[in-house]
Amino acid sequence: MKRQSLLMMSLIMILFCGFITSDTDIYFNINRSLELFGRVYKETAINYVDDINPQKLMEAGIEGMLSTLDPYTVYLDESHQNDIDLITKGKYGGIGATIGLRNDKVTVVDLIEGYSAHRQGILIGDVILKINDVEVGKDNYEHLGSLMKGEPGTAISVVIQREGAKSNLTFNLIREEIEVKNVTFAGFIPENSNNAYIKLSGFSRAAGEEVKDAIIELRKEKPINSIVLDMRGNPGGLLDAAIDVSEKFLGKDKLVVSVVGRDTTTLRKYYSKEEPIAGTTKLAVLIDGYSASATEIVTGAIQDHDRGIIIGDKSFGKGLVQTIIPMPYNASLKITTAKYYTPSGRCIQKIDYSKNNDVLVSAEDVKNEFKTDADRTVFARGGILPDSLVLGESDSDLIQQLMANGMFFKYVTRLLSVVKDSSALLNRDGSMYKEFLAYLNEEKFEFNFETEKILAKLKNVVEEKKYDSSMPEKVDELIKLFDSEKYNELDRHKTEITEQIRLEILNRIQGRAGMIRESLKNDQQFETAFSILNSETAYNKLLNHVE
Repeated sequence: MKRQSLLMMSLIMILFCGFITSDTDIYFNINRSLELFGRVYKETAINYVDDINPQKLMEAGIEGMLSTLDPYTVYLDESHQNDIDLITKGKYGGIGATIGLRNDKVTVVDLIEGYSAHRQGILIGDVILKINDVEVGKDNYEHLGSLMKGEPGTAISVVIQREGAKSNLTFNLIREEIEVKNVTFAGFIPENSNNAYIKLSGFSRAAGEEVKDAIIELRKEKPINSIVLDMRGNPGGLLDAAIDVSEKFLGKDKLVVSVVGRDTTTLRKYYSKEEPIAGTTKLAVLIDGYSASATEIVTGAIQDHDRGIIIGDKSFGKGLVQTIIPMPYNASLKITTAKYYTPSGRCIQKIDYSKNNDVLVSAEDVKNEFKTDADRTVFARGGILPDSLVLGESDSDLIQQLMANGMFFKYVTRLLSVVKDSSALLNRDGSMYKEFLAYLNEEKFEFNFETEKILAKLKNVVEEKKYDSSMPEKVDELIKLFDSEKYNELDRHKTEITEQIRLEILNRIQGRAGMIRESLKNDQQFETAFSILNSETAYNKLLNHVE
């Protein structure tokens, strides 16, 4: 008996010591690594042959360390505090102008109506030369946020170069608290229908309330028979906001999302806590390859509960949750702390960052097929697959390159600088296409295609290998033939090109609302959604509902 007791005590001690070793190993390794990192940093900063900026050296070390993880885990220094406020609160101090690079020039690409930049006459297409006497350009473009944004009530001077103006313009503006709307448009589309269209572009704190307000306001006009929730291009945002938006459509007490952190035994489940403002109104959700994160949480919940139909392209596939942790000296760490799972239990994360990574050790989810409430099959990994797959982007590389290089934007900026009656431009569809081609030639715009690269390599091989003397000429003929084919393709997409120009003009003279209304007239994804919503049979069949 005594021997058995001693044996039992020994076993307990072995297990207990084993647990202590397991728990303390990670802390020992962390402390050891901190000591090594600190020593390497100090010795390098003090003894390196050239003078070193200690702060930049430390930031480089932090960025190098975090780069071994996923792209969403990043260090944010003090200059990014406004960006954090924008993510969490949907507000920032600024002038209400969005800037981008066009032809390597810092250009105003969008304006928020009613704020300082818009009220005082800054225009889309204006090139910014200076901000508070600091010359700006592509070299310091990434740091312009710290110059543009600031405390509401503070002054900012902006020097503008405008197409057609004889001299530069100086605007003395006052920063205001800019509230970025999540719902960027809400209305009945088509206008004579009872179909409510809501464009949801972000997920800051007020997203759910904005969706609710949009539905309430539209109901004041007339009854809503169906809703199209457009979340194409929506990169996501706050987890709480995604849950809040989901509650506007899901029944009360429905599971919205489950979140699992590093300790897989800790599972947090989030349920809808209110009766949905949308009730059981027929619903279609539009998504594309740029719909990510919080957008996918809402879409996944709606799909898994068979609450509405999903139309468009496959979503981005971001199934990771980030937490912003305050750091010393007004810095922050945005770190991935969990994975989320849709109500059916699927994780839609596309990329497994632990593969071929010595730093990360992670077990991959094996199961791929899951079931919705109505017993429809849905899939994990790689984003959310729509119930009706309707490709939305142009299949033309030419169009894609024109858009990516801002050629429609720059052409319309040129047009508006010389045409007094801007609305008359909308009636010039025929001549506008030819003028646009002339503009491309004037700008010496060159299309780049993979086929051209292949032909160039083929020509080099033929010349190096000294094949038959006629072969280089034949390759040259092929290159010329392909070059002319590019312009044939432009002609094939004449209607689409003209439409893109019209949309850009409407954006300038009628704002975002006018542009959205016009764009939906030829939007195949929206047309498909509207058609299915108008067919009780098609709608119920997709959702496996019993009529």
